[in-house]
Amino acid sequence: MARAAQNALYTDTTLTFRNVSVTAVYDIYTISSGKPLDWSCAATCQCLTGTVSAGSCRTCPLTYQENTMPNTALITGASAGIGRAFATYHARKGGDLIITARRADELDALKAELEKDHEVSVTTVPLDLGATGGAQKLYDAINGQRIDILINNAGFGGHGNFIERDLDTDLAMIDLNVKALVSLCHMIGRDMAAQGGGKILNISSTAASMPGPLQATYFATKAYVSSFSLALAEELKDKKVTVTVLEPGFVETEFAAVADLEGIPLTSSGGATPAAVAKFGYDAMRRGELLVINDTKLRFLTGWVMPFLPRKMLLGMVRKMQTK
Repeated sequence: MARAAQNALYTDTTLTFRNVSVTAVYDIYTISSGKPLDWSCAATCQCLTGTVSAGSCRTCPLTYQENTMPNTALITGASAGIGRAFATYHARKGGDLIITARRADELDALKAELEKDHEVSVTTVPLDLGATGGAQKLYDAINGQRIDILINNAGFGGHGNFIERDLDTDLAMIDLNVKALVSLCHMIGRDMAAQGGGKILNISSTAASMPGPLQATYFATKAYVSSFSLALAEELKDKKVTVTVLEPGFVETEFAAVADLEGIPLTSSGGATPAAVAKFGYDAMRRGELLVINDTKLRFLTGWVMPFLPRKMLLGMVRKMQTK
C-alpha cells in the first residue's frame, strides 16, 4: 500500500465498505478489505477540510479520490520508454508497483528511484515475457498479490520486407506483442473479475488502423491488440473490469532504433514524449474509456480519412512512409 503519510486526510473514522465496517486512519486506502472503490461514510467524520456528513464524503475535495487514487499496478516493458513513464506516473499518484522487463539493472534503478522519490513499494520481476511460458512465470511470481491495474506495454517492431526478415524474429514479435498480452489479460483479468473490479490498459498503436508494408507483422499484431481489447472490454464490463486500448503515434523512445525505423518519413519528423503519452493513456484508463489516440491529427486521419481511401492507395502511402 502507498504510505499513509502521503494522504493524511482523516482522523480515526469508521467507514462502511460494501457492508463491511472498517477503520480509516489518515489514508482512505488503509482499509481492511483492501478495495478502495465505492465506499461511503457510515457516520459523520472529521476531515481536515471540515465536517463531512454521513454518506457524502465525495463532497470533500480532499477525499474525492476513488477515481484518481490507484493501488497496485503491474506494468510490462517497464525498463524504458512509455513503460517507464507509466511506472513513474503511477508512483507519483501514490500507487505501488510490480514492474517487469528483461533488463534487471534498469528495473533495479527504477525501483530505487521511485521508492526514494515517492515512498511507494516497487517489486521487480526481470524476465523475458515473450519466451515460452514467460507470462505464466510472471503470474507465478506475483504469487496471488492483488492487481488493481494491468498495463500491457511490452512489445517490439521490426522494419523490412517480410520474406527477407528473420522468421524467428517475427514469430517472437507475435509471442510478445500478442501471446503474452492475451495470456496476462486472461490470468489477471480473471482475478480482477473475481475480486470485484480492476483496470486493464493495452498499448496498441495507430498502426492497428491500417496494413503495414515494411512492418507487416508489427502492424498486424497491433490490429489484433486493438480488436481483442475492445471485445474484452465488452465481455468484462459487467464484472466492473474496464479495458482501455491506447493507440499512440510515433513516440520518441528506443523503439525506432531497435526496430530499424530511423531515417524514414514516419519517424523523421519526431514524435510525442513518453511522459505525455503515458499520462494521456493512464488518465483515459482511469476514466474507463475504450480506445484513445493521443495525437489529434492521427485521430482524425485514422477515423475520418484512411477508412475511405482505396486500399491500394492506402498501401502505397503507408509503404512510402516507411521506405528508407
